[in-house]
Amino acid sequence: MNGTIPADNSTPELEQAIAELEGEMGDLQLKHRDLFAHANAWAERHDAIMRLAPPHLREITQARLRRIAIRWGLAEGARMTAQFPALREA
Repeated sequence: MNGTIPADNSTPELEQAIAELEGEMGDLQLKHRDLFAHANAWAERHDAIMRLAPPHLREITQARLRRIAIRWGLAEGARMTAQFPALREA
């Protein structure tokens, strides 16, 4: 399941690169167990994908990659869309 929504006018190459990155994030994390190595590998993939993004899609692509990074702990941001209270109110 992809976590980001493709832009209406995106290119097939860009969509494939983002889908591959999303699908490989678990393996990328396992391969690079050190946080700095993982972050470096992420940065290389991020930059390669941004080079594929046409100028009119750069902002959208950046936002999509940021959401992926947040989910995998590589960027600050909320990882939840809802809160679940631990205790019910009396």
